[in-house]
Amino acid sequence: MKSYFKQGIQDTSQPSVKCVMQTKEKTHDTDLAIALWFYDSCIPMNVVNSPLFPIAMSKVASMGHGYTWSSYHSMRVTLLKDAKTSVSLIIAGYRKQWEETGCTIMSDGWRDARQRPLINFMVYCSKGVSFIKSVDASGIESNAHNLCNLFGEIVEFVGPQNVVHLVTDNAANYKAAGRLLSERYPSICWSPCAAHCINMILKDVSGMPHVSNLITLASRVTVFIYNHKWPLNWLRNREGWSEIIRPGATRFGTSFIALKSLYDHRSDLEALVISSDYQKMMSKLKKARDVKQICLDQGFWKNCLITLNVMSPLLKLLCICDSDEKPSLGYVYEGSRAKQGIEKLFRNKKDLYKPYTDIIDTRWDNMLRKNLHAAAYWLNPVFQYDEVNFKNDPEVMAGVLAMVSKSSDAYHCTMELNKFGEAEDSFGMEMAATTRKKMRPGKISNHIYLCSLF
Repeated sequence: MKSYFKQGIQDTSQPSVKCVMQTKEKTHDTDLAIALWFYDSCIPMNVVNSPLFPIAMSKVASMGHGYTWSSYHSMRVTLLKDAKTSVSLIIAGYRKQWEETGCTIMSDGWRDARQRPLINFMVYCSKGVSFIKSVDASGIESNAHNLCNLFGEIVEFVGPQNVVHLVTDNAANYKAAGRLLSERYPSICWSPCAAHCINMILKDVSGMPHVSNLITLASRVTVFIYNHKWPLNWLRNREGWSEIIRPGATRFGTSFIALKSLYDHRSDLEALVISSDYQKMMSKLKKARDVKQICLDQGFWKNCLITLNVMSPLLKLLCICDSDEKPSLGYVYEGSRAKQGIEKLFRNKKDLYKPYTDIIDTRWDNMLRKNLHAAAYWLNPVFQYDEVNFKNDPEVMAGVLAMVSKSSDAYHCTMELNKFGEAEDSFGMEMAATTRKKMRPGKISNHIYLCSLF
């Protein structure tokens, strides 16, 4: 306190802003102390990106001088109980949202370090995702009947009247269990994981002989560059250089992402292999000569571009479905238009585009051609009000009507759908029109409702 009052604590004069502002040295010392704590405790640095981190720092600053952290015992007992209570209140708020707008149950099967088959159950609503529980399926025979009973327990916990959608793995037993559950609860729709389905399409495409050969050649170039110090340093000294993305072992989409990254570095790689230094330093290595031949092969780069153009729509959809930034259900059905893009790319030559479209048809029709996806597509303002590209065919409308028939008030829903399709009432407001492609549908409706109050 004395540092703020030059004449003593009893001084009644108001201190100036400059007087109470911390110096750069004190700010730096505080930042350094927090950083050293992170480094010493091996705390991941991305913790600072957590939305809770600035809240915690603000709370500590508001306590003022003399605040000391609680004890180890409080951290593991008292505060842990309070945190659990706080999270329970958040989940209670989510449950209200489940009752108002419905929710989606998601199951995720995986194996832990002891190779136990575990199934995680989560519930998604517009407010967020909440974890329900994890089930050890070691003692459960994974047939359709047993899985259906397991899913049924989760549905009963959430409330059958609150569940709209069930998402599971793509395995045959999960598909059968999903169908049985839909029969038991007619208001619930089942669908497999869209991101996994798209990954399976990418896997099948990457297995085509000419695509597999292309990925092998691209990988050969990337492995050579990163296994040899001199060419890697030469490339890193190039102006505007960025690292080549290398394919991962777990996701099939990464092979095509890595292929695009290599194509983006085409000019740098061509400059490398034709340089005189490359000839002097690397000419004796057979792999270096092979890499030079690949990088100067115009057919290789042409095939890269064609493959990337073919897979680009599916890669974009995969990014949407595999992201937590916005709901993806309203975008899945649009992925079926990827076939039209492929046919157009090959100028409608059936012998060229058919191998690709056959793969998409096989996976898409069996997994993602659902009424729910068609209805979500029709209800997405991004597509509904796009007069040029909107696909308003009988299949889409059949999906919309099938979902409306599950509602307890089908007549009211039908009337609202007509208003939405014709952009009447609040759907036609200028504010709604300007936010169709900028805000999520749920956010748009809430925004319009709040503005209508004024």
